[in-house]
Amino acid sequence: MRQAEPDRPRLHLVDATYELFRAYFAQPSRKAPDGREVGAVRGLLSTLMVLTRDATHIACATDHVVRSFRNDLYAGYKTGDGLPEELASQFGLAEDAMRALGLVVWPMVEFEADDAIAAAAARFSNEAGQVLIASVDKDLAQCVDGTRVVMLDRKNDNAVLDADGVAKKFGVTPASIPDFLALVGDAADGYPGLPGWGEKSAAAVLSVFGTIERIPREASAWGFKVRGAEKLAATLAAREDEARLFKQLATLRTDVPLTEGFEDLAYRGARPELRALCAELGMPDLVKRVTRWRD
Repeated sequence: MRQAEPDRPRLHLVDATYELFRAYFAQPSRKAPDGREVGAVRGLLSTLMVLTRDATHIACATDHVVRSFRNDLYAGYKTGDGLPEELASQFGLAEDAMRALGLVVWPMVEFEADDAIAAAAARFSNEAGQVLIASVDKDLAQCVDGTRVVMLDRKNDNAVLDADGVAKKFGVTPASIPDFLALVGDAADGYPGLPGWGEKSAAAVLSVFGTIERIPREASAWGFKVRGAEKLAATLAAREDEARLFKQLATLRTDVPLTEGFEDLAYRGARPELRALCAELGMPDLVKRVTRWRD
């Protein structure tokens, strides 16, 4: 496991889709002068302005559309069905606002925002002294590497989850998170996991075998006791194809084409167009919170 290097720049990778959702449900409704709902965008900008006060390198990933390549793999995977229109209508505007704030934005269509973050964490972890993934999405726990790549919970006093924290929280190493989710399922992403497999049993078995491929299909070969082991092993043997599919859904892609280099992610301040955008949206007071402007 690699360790953070405090004397080198830190890279913040922001799950901006999560931040926009959080802002939508936490902030009161707010209308722009032209009648558009902009409350979530205001909340997003407010929280990112706090981050930009001290951060040196930042990039934000968004789900420009909710569907991705995973919907072609599994019909039950999450879609935009049921997404409030007043939230959906702010996706594109949020991306424009983040760019005006001077941030690099990766709007995902074929891939998901989590894939872009995973790709960036893998690509830039050698150049950054530490990579902080600003998200609480458990999928992203698979990216954690020692204290070099960690998760940052910005709504919980900036609590940091490193590799030891992942093991304590989930009972498995970061590398086993896709296998863990394949067995227990992920309701937020729309796949159920395998019947009978819960978090405790999955953690107990994966802490020994690491991956679903290495789990013996006969419980007698496990070498330790797990409640309902015979039934669990039989379920895995009978539904192995499903387990592999769910693992594929849970595994983040690191081959997302990102065109920026590390120094392109250096935060140099808000762009002049932020003033016009904030005025257009009826929130000119936000401009006063900006601490850095581009020359």
